[in-house]
Amino acid sequence: MSYKILILGASYGSLLGTKMAMAGHDVDLVCRQATADLINGEGTEVRIKLKGESEHRAIFSRDLPGNIGAVTPEAVNPADYDMIGLAMQEPQYSAPSLRELMSRIAKAKVPCLSIMNMPPLPYLKRIPQLKHANLNAAFSDPSIWAEFEPDLMTLCSPDPQAFRPPEEAANVLHVGLPTNFKCARFPSAEHNKILDTLEADIAAVTLDGNDVPVKLRNFDSLFVPLAKWSMLLTGNYRCVTTGEPRSIREAVYDDVELSASVYAFVFKLAQELGADADDLVPFEKYAKAAENLLKPSSAARAILGGSEQIERVDKLVQQISRSLDMHHPEVDATADRVDSRLAENQRKAS
Repeated sequence: MSYKILILGASYGSLLGTKMAMAGHDVDLVCRQATADLINGEGTEVRIKLKGESEHRAIFSRDLPGNIGAVTPEAVNPADYDMIGLAMQEPQYSAPSLRELMSRIAKAKVPCLSIMNMPPLPYLKRIPQLKHANLNAAFSDPSIWAEFEPDLMTLCSPDPQAFRPPEEAANVLHVGLPTNFKCARFPSAEHNKILDTLEADIAAVTLDGNDVPVKLRNFDSLFVPLAKWSMLLTGNYRCVTTGEPRSIREAVYDDVELSASVYAFVFKLAQELGADADDLVPFEKYAKAAENLLKPSSAARAILGGSEQIERVDKLVQQISRSLDMHHPEVDATADRVDSRLAENQRKAS
């Protein structure tokens, strides 16, 4: 069966969208008018390296069995879709046109698959210990999530690393680390049927007889996507310094003992919420992957570029840990440093 999927976000979202279209499903990407015109006129291009090959392959949407199109937020009818993916940075949903679209999505009761680093509030409410927690301070505008039903929201860990090359057009995405999307299932068997079909169809795709990396992997545990928290707090947010950002590799390896301590703290936090050790990723495996992460994180680059808001998984982890009477000085120092840099950008912009 072929599904029709809407994905909010044409940059990172084009990676998952391309994988779905390679498997024969139709995808619409929500974006600005200029980007929509570009995608509808020329298609998308995702560059990915196959196992055993030294050069990236270019995968063009025009060559795929499924269709990839693009629409502006105002043109979307959420009821036309079987599932909706959320692939934008959390602060972006505050834009008026997206806020209005999010309200229509919630009212249409279409199942939503988030591939944001920041877990949506409705998803967090599926975790028993967080069902009644007040985590609003970590979100740019928590009211955006108020209409969504927790059972219609799931989370997919955005482990694959990808970026838009700055010298390329907005329809090009380069995949640097082709790992898998790890998804928690919905409570509903009907919605899980969609996830499981997508998982199987994506897994079956080959290119010139070769396996194509970046799969969708579905898990019964709510906590598998939270494995990303340790990585983000150890690497991504610690790229932010008082001056120029450092690479993820430097953030991890400049003081590897401190990095291991931060990682273990966030790992323990996830376990306190209900995760099993098998749901999570050991530090040694993450540290090995971090050896090849030679650029600053997108959060650090955004702050350097003057952004006044970014996704605040660091603050979310800090809030949750405090609610459980858990503390780590480096987690607090990281959140304070990000707060300071964002406040500095806000002062400059005012």
